[in-house]
Amino acid sequence: MPMKKKILAIDDSKAIRFLLQTVLEKDYQTFTVQDGCSAMHWLSKNGLPDLIIADPQLPDMENWELIQQLTSSGIYNSVPILVLSGLNKAETEVKCIEYQVYKYFLKPFNPIELVESIKDLLLMAKLRPVT
Repeated sequence: MPMKKKILAIDDSKAIRFLLQTVLEKDYQTFTVQDGCSAMHWLSKNGLPDLIIADPQLPDMENWELIQQLTSSGIYNSVPILVLSGLNKAETEVKCIEYQVYKYFLKPFNPIELVESIKDLLLMAKLRPVT
């Protein structure tokens, strides 16, 4: 049986972390943390996940700061990111384009559509040539 892909989900809402864990645990190894500091600590200890789900609004960072750090990093920029945003659609779209995030959902989101998007992102990452 193949190893389950690892997903790191970063959101300050306990309810959303629980929902993600519940929806994803069947098919993925899912790890959740509540803020940017915890996310960076997890990454330093556990290596690269196959996908990161991130809220751009975290209590210990400026809006979009974690996503900007991840996408500009030579270490983490190869990991696909899916944004779960409570911000307005216009800002979310502009920032996702700026940071080359290919998929986002506005809260509240449809968990079934989220799972389909995760499958798509993981497939795209697998097909993307290593740079």
